Amino acid sequence: MTTSTGTVRLTVAQAVVRFLEVQHVERDGVSRPFFAGCWGIFGHGNVAGVGQALLEREQSDDPSHLRFFHGRNEQGMVHAAVAYARQYDRLRAMAVTASVGPGATNMVTGAALATINRLPVLLLPGDVFSTRVANPVLQELEDPSSMDATVNDAFRSVSRYWDRIHRPEQLPSALLQAMRVLTDPADTGAVTLCLPQDVQAEAHDWPLELFAPRTWHVGRPVPQPDEVARAVAAIRAAERPLVVAGGGVIYAGADDALRLFAEATGIPVAETQAGKGSLSYDHPQAVGAIGATGTTAADALAAEADLIIGVGTRYSDFTTASRSVFAAEGVRFVNVNVARIDALKLSAATVVADARLALETFTDELAGWRTDEAHTARATELAAAWDATVEAAYDRDDAGDKLVQSAVLGAVNELSDPRDVVLCAAGSMPGDLHKLWRTRDRKGYHVEYGFSCMGYEVAGGLGVKMAVLDQMELDDAAHGNQADRDVFVMVGDGSWLMMNTELVTAVAEGVKVIVVLVQNHGYASIGALSQSLGSQRFGTRYRYRTESGLDGDVLPVDLAANAASLGADVLVAHGLDDFKAAVRKAKESTRTTVIHVETDPLVPAPDSPAWWDVPVSEVSVLESTQSARVTYEQNKSTQRHHLAPTPDSLSEDEKHD
Repeated sequence: MTTSTGTVRLTVAQAVVRFLEVQHVERDGVSRPFFAGCWGIFGHGNVAGVGQALLEREQSDDPSHLRFFHGRNEQGMVHAAVAYARQYDRLRAMAVTASVGPGATNMVTGAALATINRLPVLLLPGDVFSTRVANPVLQELEDPSSMDATVNDAFRSVSRYWDRIHRPEQLPSALLQAMRVLTDPADTGAVTLCLPQDVQAEAHDWPLELFAPRTWHVGRPVPQPDEVARAVAAIRAAERPLVVAGGGVIYAGADDALRLFAEATGIPVAETQAGKGSLSYDHPQAVGAIGATGTTAADALAAEADLIIGVGTRYSDFTTASRSVFAAEGVRFVNVNVARIDALKLSAATVVADARLALETFTDELAGWRTDEAHTARATELAAAWDATVEAAYDRDDAGDKLVQSAVLGAVNELSDPRDVVLCAAGSMPGDLHKLWRTRDRKGYHVEYGFSCMGYEVAGGLGVKMAVLDQMELDDAAHGNQADRDVFVMVGDGSWLMMNTELVTAVAEGVKVIVVLVQNHGYASIGALSQSLGSQRFGTRYRYRTESGLDGDVLPVDLAANAASLGADVLVAHGLDDFKAAVRKAKESTRTTVIHVETDPLVPAPDSPAWWDVPVSEVSVLESTQSARVTYEQNKSTQRHHLAPTPDSLSEDEKHD
C-alpha cells in the first residue's frame, strides 16, 4: 500500500522480493534482469514471510514478478542456482530460501561451493525470533554463551557477505551490500541474509526509491601500463612460454582474445578444469588439460616452461600438480586476474585486470613477436600424440556388459552436438573428462571442481538447462539466435546416492536433462586413490557385510528403478552399441532421460605422470602402506615453493617517468 509520504507499507519479506525484482546488471552495453527466480522449501521459519511474499507476487498481474521454483533438497537448490549463474557467466543469479534450523543448515554446503568457485547466489535462510519472546523455538540451537548466536552463524565462514536483519531499518543497506558482492567479479560468492521469522512478517514504511529499477554495471578493469610493460618484457624474454587458461577466461568472454593471442604469438595454451573450453580442443595451440588430471602434452610443456602466463586461474593443487608440474629451473610467472589474491600467487608479475582487455593489450604490445617456431611445433606434435591416445581410449570396447568409462565418455562426446554441455563434479569422471573430453564450445564444459561436491550433478544439470532456456528467451536480440543445448549430466553411483532428488524438479518443470548414470558399485576415484596410497581400497566398495568386513557380494541396488521412480524416462544400456543407441534416443526425446550403464572401476583412463599430494602414513605395519610411503617421499621431493620474484623489467628511469 502506497502512502502519501512517498513510502510504501510492506513486510520485510515483501520488500526483499520487490527489491530483487528490479535489480539489473549490465556489461558491454547489454542489460538484463539479475535475478532469474527464487528457489524455496517452506517451513515454519519462512512460509509466512518469504513464502507469503512470493505467493503475493505470483498472483499479481505483474509479468516481471520473481518466479518461484520448488526444490526437493535445500543443498540441491543452491547447487542448481550456482550452476545457473556459472552458465550465465555470473551475469545472472538466483535466490534460495529455506526454513529455520535444518532447512537453513542444509544450504551451508552449497554456500561453500558457491564461494569457493566465486559464483553468485543469494541465500535467505529463516532465523529464530528476533524478539526472543518465545525462546527456545522449534529447531533453535541454544548457545549458553550468547543469545545472539544461531545455527545460521555457520554461514559466516562460507559467505562473501553475511548479515542478520534484526530490524526493518537494517534491510536497505544490507540489500545494497548484497548486490555489491553478487555483481563483483573479483569478490563474488554466496551472500547470506538471515531473516528472523518474526521480522520477515513485520510491516514497515519503505521509501519508494528502494524499489526503483537499479542497474549494476559490471566493468572491465583496465590493465595498468606498468604492469603490462613488466608482463610483456617477461614474455619477450621467454624461450618456452605456456599459457594456463582458467575460468576467468570464460567469465570474461575472453576466449576469442585468447585465440588471437595464441595465433599471433604461437604460445601453446593449457587449460584448468574451470578454463576448459577457452580454446577449442583442435586448435593448433591447444594442448589440453594441465596438472594432476592433465594431458601428457600440457604437463610435458609445463615441466619445460621457463614462463607460465596464468590467465584467470587460482592455481589449485590439481592445476599445479601440488606445485610439482612447473619444474624448470628458474621458471617465472605472469598472472592476469581480476582478483589480486590470485594475481599474486607463485610470486608472479601481476596484471590485475579483465582477462579480455589484458590479452588484447598483450597481443597489441607483442605485435611482430613470436615464440620460437620449434617450441610451437613441439606443442602441436605433443597435442596430436595425446589426441591419438584419446581416440584409442574412446574406441575401447571390452567384451561383456561392463564398459570402460573412457568409452562411455567417448560415445557421449561423439554423439553430442558441439554446443551441448557436459556436466560433472565428483568421482573419477571429472579427471577423465578433463583429460579426454574434446570441448568444442566455450560453454560446453561444466565440471565443478573447486569443491568437487558429490551430489552437485543432477541439481547442477537442472540449473544449467534452466539458464540455457532463459538465454534463448532473453538474449536472442543481443547475441543472435541461441540454439538449444542438451545438457549431459555425468554422474557415478556414489554421487547419485548422495543426492538425486532434483530430478523430480526437472520433471515438474518440464526441463529436459540427459543423465548418464554410471554404476560401478562403489567409489571408483577414491578406490583407486586408496590403492595407490597403500590403503587397499578399504571402505570404497558397496558390499554386504561379512565376518571379515564389508567384503561380501555386490549389493542388489537397482539405480535404474530408482531413477524411474522419480519420474524420468530410463534406458538401461548393455555394451557400447547399446549405449550409443540409448544416447541417440535420449537426444531425440523431449523428456528428462536417465541412461544406466555399468562400467569396470578397475580399468583406468590414460594418464600423465603428474602427482597429487595426498599424505601417506609415515609408519605402518602394512607392507602396501610402507611401499606407498616410499613413492610419496619421492614425489614430495619434486615439490616447489615458487618463491623467487619475477625480475622487474623497468629501469629506475622508466619507473619515474
